[in-house]
Amino acid sequence: MNTVDNDRLTAMLTRLKLTAIRDRLDSLLDEAARQDLNLRETVAYLLEAEIAYKDQRRITMGTNIAKFPFVRTIEGFEFDAQPSIDPKQIRELATSRWVANGDTLLLLGPPGVGKTHLAVALGREAVVRGYTVLYTSAMALIAALARSQAEGRLDERLGFYAKPKLLIVDELGYLPLEPSAAHLFFQLVSRRYERGAMLVTSNRGVAEWGGVFGDPVVATAILDRLMHHSTVLGIRGDSYRLREKRRSGLLRPPPETMP
Repeated sequence: MNTVDNDRLTAMLTRLKLTAIRDRLDSLLDEAARQDLNLRETVAYLLEAEIAYKDQRRITMGTNIAKFPFVRTIEGFEFDAQPSIDPKQIRELATSRWVANGDTLLLLGPPGVGKTHLAVALGREAVVRGYTVLYTSAMALIAALARSQAEGRLDERLGFYAKPKLLIVDELGYLPLEPSAAHLFFQLVSRRYERGAMLVTSNRGVAEWGGVFGDPVVATAILDRLMHHSTVLGIRGDSYRLREKRRSGLLRPPPETMP
């Protein structure tokens, strides 16, 4: 029976890009022997280790590319604190079917109710399922588009933001936009329309977006495209930050008024 020396085996695994098996071969084979796996089971065990390694590396790379501001998960969301949110609906959204379809998800509600947490968590779920994701705040997005327009590179920048399968635009509406900025945002929405999914968080209801964009006509055109294939979640409830301050005694509840 021919024997295969370690150097030759390492070279073959490297050529096949089975780096997890290559780097952990001895320990994996020892574990397979401990479990008394037969040859077929051992091959499956080795390949499962390789797949798990590649999946984790892909998720890590996708998460870095997405530029999330922090790590958030669906499991870490306090559903009990926000009864206006249906956990079943969020878990359905976490399957990322809406991302695959190129739909829009709008998360609307006052500051501090968990919109960004959900946006990041749903974005991470999309990464896990193999979709490209990019996160940006609304103001950073508008600033980048305006700068590119001034430099004559607007089409290039629009292409950059149009490329990810899911674009997350956070905190739209916290500051009003100039009409020129609204037109830039419209161009981006048009570029992504029915091609890529968008997740937009805002502290303003859609009826107020005319004031947000400073131009009701442009706001209507933007909403027409965003709302065509969309899910809108309105989140009500107290701010997490204010609630924590009340718990710690840093913020006192308003005094009761006399009847």
